Amino acid sequence: MPNRRLASFDDPAPILTRRLVQLLVGLFLYGTGIAMIVRADLGSAPWDVLTQGIVRQTGLGFGLVVVVTSGIVLLLWIPLRQRPGFGTLMNALLVGPAADLAFLAIPEGLPLWLRIVLLPAGILVVGLASGLYIGADFGPGPRDGLMTGIHRRTGWPIWVGRTAVEVAVVLAGWLLGGVVGVGTVLFALTIGPVCGWMLPRLRIRRASERVAPADAAAPGSAGAASAAETAAPVNAPAEASTGTTATAYSSASA
Repeated sequence: MPNRRLASFDDPAPILTRRLVQLLVGLFLYGTGIAMIVRADLGSAPWDVLTQGIVRQTGLGFGLVVVVTSGIVLLLWIPLRQRPGFGTLMNALLVGPAADLAFLAIPEGLPLWLRIVLLPAGILVVGLASGLYIGADFGPGPRDGLMTGIHRRTGWPIWVGRTAVEVAVVLAGWLLGGVVGVGTVLFALTIGPVCGWMLPRLRIRRASERVAPADAAAPGSAGAASAAETAAPVNAPAEASTGTTATAYSSASA
């Protein structure tokens, strides 16, 4: 039985390499999408409203605040008995710096027409990035894991926990000086459907989910039944891990 701490890496080199590349590309694009929405200056995503507010009150860099708040959110996983994955930690460490890099390429004070274009483009990039990093199956991001953890511990529907947390986050960020506007509403209404479309198309099948052709048999045969019995218990956890995170997006569309 493989070590649970290494289960995320229990794939042949080609599959593992693809998953790692997809994870890192997804996290870089996630930070880029955040920067696009912030530079549009028409209203940020809920957690970025909070980040902007903290930046304005403290003078700290945007990326640093993202990393610090991710660490605080991970501490909230402890009473929820959530287990962070490799992707969870990489998300906490890399999304903020990726956003800072994108800020260097996207100037402030853009014309209104360009900001109107930048806002939906940023939402699409965040949706694509979410599909990439979640589809790599290294674990959910800190904030997504918080939502699914609340769901598991309380039994509340994911949309209830997510809505309550993000309303509180937006309110706190707005009081601190974060930008709330049409972009905040547009993000809330569209990110769920965008992620829901991206996730099944970008999910990488793990080696444990793949049945070798030699083992497959004609439908209804003993060999087919044996293959199904062998594959089902292995497939279930991987499907549940990615599927639960997908639900965290689509249930609240935020």
